[in-house]
Amino acid sequence: MSVEIPLEKKFKILCGIARAQHFAWREACRQLCPEIDTTEFVNKMWEVSAHDTAKAYLKMLNKDDSVPAQIADSIVKSSITMGEDAKIIKGDGNDEYYVRHDSCPWFDWHKNLNLLPEDRPGCDTWYFKTVDFINESLGTNVKIETTKSLPDGDDCCMRRIWVEK
Repeated sequence: MSVEIPLEKKFKILCGIARAQHFAWREACRQLCPEIDTTEFVNKMWEVSAHDTAKAYLKMLNKDDSVPAQIADSIVKSSITMGEDAKIIKGDGNDEYYVRHDSCPWFDWHKNLNLLPEDRPGCDTWYFKTVDFINESLGTNVKIETTKSLPDGDDCCMRRIWVEK
């Protein structure tokens, strides 16, 4: 007898499976290469992911509009799609935006697996490298910084995205 599972529930389960696979991959790297700090593998994985993310974002970006606004929008849409809590906060002018995550399943997984020291560095690698790759492609000077972080004990994760003049 087959039970129909609602699409939303399937997607939530699939996102959990994808995160579980990340941590299974991490553990496999740790076991196969115990002489290498696992953080190196994790950060390299986020760098490779950032390159692919930047390629996907670039397909949607218009260099003639506010690139920081579009990057923030792309991050928020990606985050929400993956079951994360995210929103855009407008900064000063047309070229400063913030992305705020009040909760994040990646943070929860890292915390539950006692891997919290890897959480922010992995996210920072992904965010910073994504912006670096976009800048390389567009010839822009967009910057990003982490101003708050759940792993650091803050009430949210907050990234500032702006154009350095």
